[in-house]
Amino acid sequence: MSDKPGRTILASSISKTYVEEITKKIESMRNIRPNGPLLVGFLANNDPAAEMYANWTGKTCESMGFRYELRRIEEKDFLEEAIIDANRDTSVDGIMVYFPVFGNAQDQYLQQVVSREKDVEGLNHVYYQNMYHNIRYLDNDKQLKSILPCTPLAVVKILEFLKVYNNLLPEGNRLYGKKCVVVNRSEIVGRPLAALLANDGAIVYSVDINNIQKFTRGEGLKFSKHQVEDLGNYSDDLLRECCADSDVIVTGVPSPDYRFPTDYIRDGAVCINFSSHKNFDDSVKSKASLYVPSTGKVTISMLLRNMLRLVENRQKLNQL
Repeated sequence: MSDKPGRTILASSISKTYVEEITKKIESMRNIRPNGPLLVGFLANNDPAAEMYANWTGKTCESMGFRYELRRIEEKDFLEEAIIDANRDTSVDGIMVYFPVFGNAQDQYLQQVVSREKDVEGLNHVYYQNMYHNIRYLDNDKQLKSILPCTPLAVVKILEFLKVYNNLLPEGNRLYGKKCVVVNRSEIVGRPLAALLANDGAIVYSVDINNIQKFTRGEGLKFSKHQVEDLGNYSDDLLRECCADSDVIVTGVPSPDYRFPTDYIRDGAVCINFSSHKNFDDSVKSKASLYVPSTGKVTISMLLRNMLRLVENRQKLNQL
């Protein structure tokens, strides 16, 4: 009998369902996009992880019937103009930027330069506002679905695949009774993920180097959107306490040296890592029932799914 009861589940096996769904949808769009929708990626940094992500994105696009164009911007200051040109280009269906570029508030500004109608990553302020307020549509008639940021959405889809979401409960409440820890509170992934999980009914402990916050919709899910409570400064003891009865632990620490302490993991918990670095060591499988070491292929599937939704939204708007 194995001394490691847990199973490792690869993102590639989880993404298969979405790959099939996306490929079928592209076929159904041949009348409006005979050569497939065009995604343009902008690379203006020397980050090897961004280069790897760009290569993955290109290969995945081509294998599924999309067109992909990587535009390398040697001079960062020209990136804004290049994005604006792509916004205006009617042949471009989706735009993404490989961040970080400047690594400061200028990156947040660049996220908003990307046209909302072409923002496949779901970083536009309208999408973020909807996500934080638990609003799932862009219009009152509920015809145009809002877009969610792709890495947080990928983690949600992974949790659905792993049956952490309870399908017997109403949609929007399917994490009721679950407790989750998210170790990362970046504006791109960690905070949105904590909000999404809390909006779906979970109690979420959001952890960063400074403090630990609790995201929840209140006792008995009495609020329509999550509320945030500060639990105090970060300490190992407070983290251990939060993990003691947590069903899910998600890590995204962007450091090659960080390892989540295996002894903090409750027996049978689900562990997911979205960092490009390995945040758990191999002993995680002695405690976790299910372990997903990376989310990359599911993230790309969500990005392409977002792009098809944007194309559909534009089609619906043209018909109104």
